[in-house]
Amino acid sequence: MLSLSSEPRGPFTVVRVSGHLDLTARDQFDQYLTAARRGSPRLIIDMSEVTFMDTGCLAVIVGHYKRLAVAGGLILAGARYRPAKALWITGLAYRLPLYDSVDEAIAADGGGALTVGEEPPADQQLPATS
Repeated sequence: MLSLSSEPRGPFTVVRVSGHLDLTARDQFDQYLTAARRGSPRLIIDMSEVTFMDTGCLAVIVGHYKRLAVAGGLILAGARYRPAKALWITGLAYRLPLYDSVDEAIAADGGGALTVGEEPPADQQLPATS
């Protein structure tokens, strides 16, 4: 079961994801992110409650990351290795901005200091192993 919600946090819209991001949730996830982008060109996807993610939903994230690269940016927060293993297997955990929590992502951005496509410092990225 997938649960999605969002809230404004400063210059960002934070999209909270809870549950499985799999084939059955892909379209719902994509449509939700599309609607959230209309509210703000800067998104943080809070993945702290994701229990599983497949590569199809990872492709959705990458698609939105590319669309937002020009307008604002997309940051991932709270992704854990085991449920979101696809991020590490594909190497995208090292290419997409990734923070331990939403609060860390917002603090690191400083209201605009993190440029689009810039990775957070290595010590703020999640480790490649669990």
